[in-house]
Amino acid sequence: MTRHLLSIGELTEPDIGELFELADRLRESTPHAPLLRGRTFLLFFPESSLRTRLTFERGIRELGGECVLFPPETLDKSEDLRDVAGYAANWAHGLIVRHRDYARLRQLASRSPLPVVNAMTSRNHPCEILADLYALRLRRPDFRELTYTYVGPMNNIGRSWAEAAEVLRLDFRHVCAPGYGLISEPADSGPGVGSAASSRHYTFCTELESALPHTDIVLTDSLPGELKTTEYMDKYRITPEVMRIAKPGALLNPCPPFYRGEEVSAEVIDSDYFVGYDFKEQLLTVQQAIVLLSQRGY
Repeated sequence: MTRHLLSIGELTEPDIGELFELADRLRESTPHAPLLRGRTFLLFFPESSLRTRLTFERGIRELGGECVLFPPETLDKSEDLRDVAGYAANWAHGLIVRHRDYARLRQLASRSPLPVVNAMTSRNHPCEILADLYALRLRRPDFRELTYTYVGPMNNIGRSWAEAAEVLRLDFRHVCAPGYGLISEPADSGPGVGSAASSRHYTFCTELESALPHTDIVLTDSLPGELKTTEYMDKYRITPEVMRIAKPGALLNPCPPFYRGEEVSAEVIDSDYFVGYDFKEQLLTVQQAIVLLSQRGY
């Protein structure tokens, strides 16, 4: 059976446990054995992609595999996706796709004999959040018992955190202006968290002061243009003063790219609250584990 990774909401708790255990083994076994020798992966990435593309390419090559890069627009041609995937299966062993349209990615996976890995869509970003959870697990073995608060409009990052909270039964809180909570997805968008009422582990509020006293991990993402207003940013920007409201030992995990002076202040990025650049080091290991697991059963 082809093993795709399209959303965290499609995974089970044992699936995530298996992924993390494999990542543990990879961390402990460097240099790596050439576990992907003889395997070629087609990567669909825009030129603007930096961290995700770099870690997938390097991760595959460290394991002995090969990468061939295409722009995501390659998948927007009128050619039927079943034909794209069918021919590619002659020469490749997996598809790693960063494409804005999640429905297009699901359509590709439904017709592909090759495993498809979602490297980001406008709806979700599963690899990024799985890697963040893994990095938190290394720092805080009690990560399942922590309270996570996402500050910002519900977007691909927030939605993937909400899905992870549902699968792993995490205490997940969402803070933003009214009208930016978790909303129902279109019926054809695939499994995942829908309305707030359907999620047992999701709480929405509009005031930072009501959520942060219970919070261990503060999460943010860059803001869309309509929220880059003085009124919004003054109310929801994360600063050292805001972090001091959170629980002792709380950490700030802003999803890059972050912008000082907008969703976070320059001072909080320079503080001990910020998880640091080395936190993302685990993105490489987790994406290696994702690729290896995608090859099982293929």
